[in-house]
Amino acid sequence: MQYSISIKPFGVHAVLVEWPNEVDENILNDILHFKHYLSTNCLPEDQWELVPAYNSLTLIRLSDTIDFKNFSVTLKNWYFETEKLNLKVQRYLCKLPVCYDLDFGIDLNEVAEKLKLSIRDIIKQHTENVYRVYGIGFLPGFMYLGGLPKSLEIPRRLEPRLKVAAGSVGLASRQTGIYPQESPGGWNIIGNCSVPIFSSKREVPCLINVGDQVQFYSISRAEHDLHMIESQVGIYKIEKTPINA
Repeated sequence: MQYSISIKPFGVHAVLVEWPNEVDENILNDILHFKHYLSTNCLPEDQWELVPAYNSLTLIRLSDTIDFKNFSVTLKNWYFETEKLNLKVQRYLCKLPVCYDLDFGIDLNEVAEKLKLSIRDIIKQHTENVYRVYGIGFLPGFMYLGGLPKSLEIPRRLEPRLKVAAGSVGLASRQTGIYPQESPGGWNIIGNCSVPIFSSKREVPCLINVGDQVQFYSISRAEHDLHMIESQVGIYKIEKTPINA
């Protein structure tokens, strides 16, 4: 299925392609298929950066400026070409460990009270669900994970914290996410992921990509501390299973 897309200039070095303004897995898959087609056939990776998110794809030319009038026509033709193709984009289900100890889940009690759930139920629901990575941004490696159960939906904190610890797992509105480094933030913190999702020192800085799926599993404080040590010395590997997209 193809959609009615709009193409807009985004400065002189970039173009913004927008799909219908909905959080929808089919739209995200279409974006990822188009991105794959462009990077494979049309726009060399050493000259272009392609950034997918939710209902948009940003195309950034790394050196020269873009002739928007001509390029937008070409881009739309490329999009229509993809309808004839059976594109496959390899994506993964990634299992991530989270410690829900109250030392890490500093908002767990408050979240439980507001949602009228026990802490045990919050952990159970948070770990049973499978989430989709709809975008990566705000901070390098910060994943916006859609698919949170309605029973866990909760507004952002009224007063954001100046410091949220790296690895903190939070809830905000209809999403969950992991803070990849210490930063200010207003999400409700319910635990800590023991695996560094992003590191500028790695050849591939972010372990997970837009379109991948994420499922959390609960670990003890001792397991969390062990994972941290294993990650620091580079021997911890997250569990990644190929899925169809």
